[in-house]
Amino acid sequence: MSTQQHGCGSGSCGCGAKSTAAATHTPETAMINGVPLHADAELVAQDDLRQRAYSELLRQAAQRAGLLAVGDVAALDGLLSEAASAAIEQLLERELRLPEPDETACRRFFQAHAARFAIGERVQARHILFAVTEGMDVAALRQRAEGLLVSLRCVDAEAFAQAAGEFSNCPSGAEGGKLGWLTRDDCAPEFGAALFAQDEASTHIGVLPRLISTRFGFHIVRVEARDPGQRQGFEAVQTAIAQTLRQQAYVTALRQYLNLLAGAARVEGMALEGADSPLLQ
Repeated sequence: MSTQQHGCGSGSCGCGAKSTAAATHTPETAMINGVPLHADAELVAQDDLRQRAYSELLRQAAQRAGLLAVGDVAALDGLLSEAASAAIEQLLERELRLPEPDETACRRFFQAHAARFAIGERVQARHILFAVTEGMDVAALRQRAEGLLVSLRCVDAEAFAQAAGEFSNCPSGAEGGKLGWLTRDDCAPEFGAALFAQDEASTHIGVLPRLISTRFGFHIVRVEARDPGQRQGFEAVQTAIAQTLRQQAYVTALRQYLNLLAGAARVEGMALEGADSPLLQ
Protein backbone atom coordinates (compact mmCIF):
# COMPACT_ATOMS: atom_id res chain seq x y z
CA MET A 1 0.00 0.00 0.00
CA SER A 2 1.23 3.44 -0.81
CA THR A 3 2.07 5.99 1.86
CA GLN A 4 -0.23 9.01 2.12
CA GLN A 5 -0.28 12.10 4.27
CA HIS A 6 -0.62 11.75 8.05
CA GLY A 7 -3.54 13.89 9.21
CA CYS A 8 -4.52 17.30 7.95
CA GLY A 9 -1.24 18.87 9.12
CA SER A 10 -2.95 22.09 10.18
CA GLY A 11 -2.95 21.72 13.95
CA SER A 12 -6.68 22.47 14.02
CA CYS A 13 -8.02 19.01 14.81
CA GLY A 14 -7.12 15.93 16.78
CA CYS A 15 -5.99 13.73 13.89
CA GLY A 16 -2.28 14.33 14.29
CA ALA A 17 -1.37 17.81 15.47
CA LYS A 18 -1.32 19.68 18.74
CA SER A 19 -3.31 22.75 19.62
CA THR A 20 -4.69 24.63 22.59
CA ALA A 21 -8.36 24.36 23.45
CA ALA A 22 -10.42 27.42 24.29
CA ALA A 23 -9.99 28.41 27.91
CA THR A 24 -12.68 29.03 30.45
CA HIS A 25 -11.71 31.62 33.02
CA THR A 26 -12.47 31.92 36.69
CA PRO A 27 -14.35 35.14 37.60
CA GLU A 28 -13.22 35.27 41.25
CA THR A 29 -10.21 34.52 43.38
CA ALA A 30 -9.80 30.79 43.92
CA MET A 31 -8.23 29.60 47.17
CA ILE A 32 -7.19 26.40 48.90
CA ASN A 33 -7.45 26.66 52.69
CA GLY A 34 -7.25 30.43 52.38
CA VAL A 35 -4.18 30.39 50.09
CA PRO A 36 -4.90 32.20 46.78
CA LEU A 37 -4.09 30.38 43.55
CA HIS A 38 -3.69 33.50 41.41
CA ALA A 39 -3.33 37.25 41.61
CA ASP A 40 -6.37 39.48 41.95
CA ALA A 41 -8.25 39.92 38.66
CA GLU A 42 -5.95 37.43 36.89
CA LEU A 43 -7.82 35.29 34.37
CA VAL A 44 -6.78 31.65 34.60
CA ALA A 45 -7.92 28.81 32.36
CA GLN A 46 -9.90 26.21 34.30
CA ASP A 47 -7.45 23.39 33.50
CA ASP A 48 -4.54 25.52 34.72
CA LEU A 49 -6.50 26.53 37.81
CA ARG A 50 -7.20 22.89 38.73
CA GLN A 51 -3.52 22.07 38.25
CA ARG A 52 -2.57 24.90 40.60
CA ALA A 53 -5.15 23.71 43.12
CA TYR A 54 -3.85 20.14 43.16
CA SER A 55 -0.25 21.36 43.42
CA GLU A 56 -1.23 23.55 46.38
CA LEU A 57 -3.05 20.68 48.07
CA LEU A 58 0.11 18.59 47.78
CA ARG A 59 2.34 21.44 48.94
CA GLN A 60 0.24 21.95 52.06
CA ALA A 61 0.13 18.19 52.70
CA ALA A 62 3.93 18.08 52.52
CA GLN A 63 4.10 20.87 55.10
CA ARG A 64 1.71 19.05 57.44
CA ALA A 65 3.84 15.90 57.07
CA GLY A 66 6.95 17.82 58.13
CA LEU A 67 8.61 17.35 54.76
CA LEU A 68 8.52 21.05 53.82
CA ALA A 69 9.35 24.08 55.92
CA VAL A 70 6.35 26.07 57.15
CA GLY A 71 8.04 29.15 55.75
CA ASP A 72 7.66 27.91 52.16
CA VAL A 73 5.13 30.28 50.56
CA ALA A 74 2.92 29.48 47.59
CA ALA A 75 3.61 31.56 44.48
CA LEU A 76 0.69 33.32 42.78
CA ASP A 77 1.85 32.08 39.37
CA GLY A 78 1.35 28.47 40.45
CA LEU A 79 5.03 27.55 40.26
CA LEU A 80 6.39 25.42 43.08
CA SER A 81 9.70 26.11 44.77
CA GLU A 82 12.47 23.56 44.32
CA ALA A 83 12.07 22.55 47.97
CA ALA A 84 8.30 22.09 47.53
CA SER A 85 8.75 19.92 44.45
CA ALA A 86 11.23 17.68 46.27
CA ALA A 87 8.98 17.47 49.34
CA ILE A 88 5.94 16.52 47.25
CA GLU A 89 7.93 13.77 45.57
CA GLN A 90 8.85 12.38 49.00
CA LEU A 91 5.24 12.67 50.13
CA LEU A 92 3.92 10.70 47.17
CA GLU A 93 6.58 8.01 47.56
CA ARG A 94 5.41 7.57 51.16
CA GLU A 95 1.65 7.82 50.63
CA LEU A 96 1.10 5.97 47.34
CA ARG A 97 1.76 2.32 48.10
CA LEU A 98 1.40 0.57 44.77
CA PRO A 99 1.11 -3.16 44.00
CA GLU A 100 3.74 -4.67 41.73
CA PRO A 101 2.09 -6.27 38.67
CA ASP A 102 2.75 -10.02 38.53
CA GLU A 103 2.95 -12.25 35.46
CA THR A 104 -0.71 -13.26 35.76
CA ALA A 105 -1.86 -9.63 35.63
CA CYS A 106 0.47 -8.93 32.72
CA ARG A 107 -0.79 -11.92 30.74
CA ARG A 108 -4.40 -10.94 31.40
CA PHE A 109 -3.70 -7.45 30.07
CA PHE A 110 -1.90 -8.88 27.03
CA GLN A 111 -4.80 -11.19 26.16
CA ALA A 112 -7.24 -8.28 26.35
CA HIS A 113 -5.05 -5.82 24.41
CA ALA A 114 -2.74 -7.90 22.21
CA ALA A 115 -3.41 -5.74 19.16
CA ARG A 116 -2.13 -2.68 21.03
CA PHE A 117 1.36 -4.13 20.90
CA ALA A 118 1.35 -4.78 17.17
CA ILE A 119 4.21 -3.22 15.22
CA GLY A 120 3.12 -1.04 12.33
CA GLU A 121 -0.66 -1.02 12.96
CA ARG A 122 -2.29 1.62 10.74
CA VAL A 123 -5.73 2.96 9.92
CA GLN A 124 -6.76 4.78 6.76
CA ALA A 125 -9.51 7.24 7.63
CA ARG A 126 -11.56 10.32 6.84
CA HIS A 127 -13.21 12.59 9.38
CA ILE A 128 -15.61 15.47 9.84
CA LEU A 129 -14.72 17.86 12.65
CA PHE A 130 -17.26 19.94 14.57
CA ALA A 131 -14.80 22.27 16.29
CA VAL A 132 -15.41 23.63 19.78
CA THR A 133 -14.58 27.32 20.12
CA GLU A 134 -14.85 29.72 23.03
CA GLY A 135 -18.40 30.72 23.90
CA MET A 136 -19.98 27.94 21.83
CA ASP A 137 -23.01 25.95 23.00
CA VAL A 138 -21.22 22.59 23.25
CA ALA A 139 -24.41 20.60 23.87
CA ALA A 140 -26.03 22.01 20.73
CA LEU A 141 -22.86 21.33 18.73
CA ARG A 142 -22.80 17.71 19.90
CA GLN A 143 -26.45 17.34 18.94
CA ARG A 144 -25.74 18.60 15.40
CA ALA A 145 -22.77 16.25 15.11
CA GLU A 146 -24.79 13.27 16.31
CA GLY A 147 -27.58 14.11 13.88
CA LEU A 148 -25.15 14.11 10.96
CA LEU A 149 -23.52 10.91 12.24
CA VAL A 150 -26.85 9.09 12.06
CA SER A 151 -27.42 10.21 8.48
CA LEU A 152 -23.92 9.13 7.40
CA ARG A 153 -23.85 5.64 8.95
CA CYS A 154 -24.88 3.88 5.75
CA VAL A 155 -23.48 6.14 3.02
CA ASP A 156 -20.53 5.39 0.74
CA ALA A 157 -17.16 7.12 0.74
CA GLU A 158 -18.19 9.64 -1.90
CA ALA A 159 -21.21 10.84 0.10
CA PHE A 160 -19.08 11.05 3.26
CA ALA A 161 -16.50 13.12 1.39
CA GLN A 162 -19.19 15.51 0.19
CA ALA A 163 -20.47 15.92 3.75
CA ALA A 164 -16.92 16.60 4.96
CA GLY A 165 -16.54 19.37 2.40
CA GLU A 166 -19.80 20.93 3.56
CA PHE A 167 -19.67 20.53 7.34
CA SER A 168 -16.10 19.90 8.55
CA ASN A 169 -14.20 22.64 10.38
CA CYS A 170 -10.91 20.92 9.57
CA PRO A 171 -8.91 21.95 6.47
CA SER A 172 -9.01 18.29 5.44
CA GLY A 173 -12.66 18.90 4.57
CA ALA A 174 -11.48 20.37 1.27
CA GLU A 175 -10.19 16.88 0.43
CA GLY A 176 -13.29 15.06 1.61
CA GLY A 177 -12.00 14.73 5.17
CA LYS A 178 -9.11 12.58 3.99
CA LEU A 179 -6.50 11.85 6.69
CA GLY A 180 -4.56 9.14 4.87
CA TRP A 181 -2.82 6.33 6.75
CA LEU A 182 -2.48 7.01 10.48
CA THR A 183 -0.57 5.21 13.22
CA ARG A 184 -1.42 5.65 16.88
CA ASP A 185 1.58 7.98 17.24
CA ASP A 186 0.30 10.22 14.44
CA CYS A 187 -2.84 11.07 16.42
CA ALA A 188 -3.63 13.21 19.42
CA PRO A 189 -3.96 10.78 22.37
CA GLU A 190 -7.74 10.89 22.71
CA PHE A 191 -8.24 10.53 18.94
CA GLY A 192 -5.80 7.63 18.68
CA ALA A 193 -7.26 5.87 21.71
CA ALA A 194 -10.69 5.80 20.04
CA LEU A 195 -9.50 5.07 16.52
CA PHE A 196 -7.30 2.16 17.60
CA ALA A 197 -9.57 0.90 20.38
CA GLN A 198 -9.88 -2.86 20.56
CA ASP A 199 -13.61 -3.07 21.18
CA GLU A 200 -15.82 -4.38 18.40
CA ALA A 201 -17.41 -0.99 17.67
CA SER A 202 -14.08 0.61 16.77
CA THR A 203 -12.39 -2.13 14.74
CA HIS A 204 -14.76 -2.45 11.81
CA ILE A 205 -14.57 -0.73 8.43
CA GLY A 206 -16.95 2.16 7.74
CA VAL A 207 -18.34 5.03 9.79
CA LEU A 208 -17.67 4.54 13.50
CA PRO A 209 -20.98 4.34 15.38
CA ARG A 210 -20.00 6.93 17.99
CA LEU A 211 -18.51 10.41 17.89
CA ILE A 212 -14.87 10.73 18.90
CA SER A 213 -14.67 13.53 21.44
CA THR A 214 -11.32 15.34 21.72
CA ARG A 215 -10.06 18.67 23.02
CA PHE A 216 -10.66 20.01 19.50
CA GLY A 217 -14.33 19.08 19.23
CA PHE A 218 -16.43 16.19 17.95
CA HIS A 219 -15.27 13.95 15.10
CA ILE A 220 -17.30 11.75 12.79
CA VAL A 221 -14.83 9.16 11.49
CA ARG A 222 -15.02 6.83 8.53
CA VAL A 223 -12.44 4.02 8.47
CA GLU A 224 -11.43 3.19 4.90
CA ALA A 225 -9.01 0.34 5.68
CA ARG A 226 -7.02 -1.22 8.51
CA ASP A 227 -3.53 -2.70 8.49
CA PRO A 228 -3.15 -4.76 11.70
CA GLY A 229 0.63 -4.76 11.54
CA GLN A 230 2.74 -7.54 13.06
CA ARG A 231 1.62 -9.04 16.37
CA GLN A 232 4.27 -9.61 19.06
CA GLY A 233 4.51 -12.44 21.58
CA PHE A 234 3.93 -11.92 25.30
CA GLU A 235 7.59 -12.27 26.25
CA ALA A 236 8.56 -9.44 23.91
CA VAL A 237 6.17 -6.98 25.54
CA GLN A 238 5.94 -8.20 29.16
CA THR A 239 8.20 -5.42 30.46
CA ALA A 240 6.19 -2.77 28.62
CA ILE A 241 2.93 -4.20 29.97
CA ALA A 242 4.24 -4.19 33.53
CA GLN A 243 5.22 -0.54 33.17
CA THR A 244 1.76 0.27 31.78
CA LEU A 245 0.09 -1.42 34.74
CA ARG A 246 2.36 0.41 37.18
CA GLN A 247 1.46 3.72 35.57
CA GLN A 248 -2.26 2.91 35.67
CA ALA A 249 -2.02 2.03 39.36
CA TYR A 250 -0.08 5.22 40.08
CA VAL A 251 -2.62 7.41 38.27
CA THR A 252 -5.51 5.75 40.10
CA ALA A 253 -3.87 6.09 43.52
CA LEU A 254 -2.77 9.69 42.87
CA ARG A 255 -6.25 10.69 41.72
CA GLN A 256 -7.82 9.20 44.83
CA TYR A 257 -5.21 10.79 47.10
CA LEU A 258 -5.86 14.20 45.52
CA ASN A 259 -9.59 13.69 45.95
CA LEU A 260 -9.06 12.87 49.62
CA LEU A 261 -7.03 16.05 50.07
CA ALA A 262 -9.65 18.09 48.24
CA GLY A 263 -12.45 16.57 50.33
CA ALA A 264 -10.72 17.66 53.53
CA ALA A 265 -9.75 21.14 52.28
CA ARG A 266 -11.59 24.46 52.22
CA VAL A 267 -11.93 25.15 48.50
CA GLU A 268 -13.17 28.58 47.41
CA GLY A 269 -13.85 30.07 43.99
CA MET A 270 -13.80 26.75 42.12
CA ALA A 271 -15.00 23.16 42.30
CA LEU A 272 -12.79 20.12 42.90
CA GLU A 273 -13.74 16.49 43.27
CA GLY A 274 -13.54 15.27 46.85
CA ALA A 275 -13.64 11.86 48.48
CA ASP A 276 -13.57 10.43 51.98
CA SER A 277 -12.70 6.82 51.17
CA PRO A 278 -9.24 5.35 51.91
CA LEU A 279 -6.59 4.97 49.23
CA LEU A 280 -6.69 1.91 47.04
CA GLN A 281 -4.02 -0.51 48.19
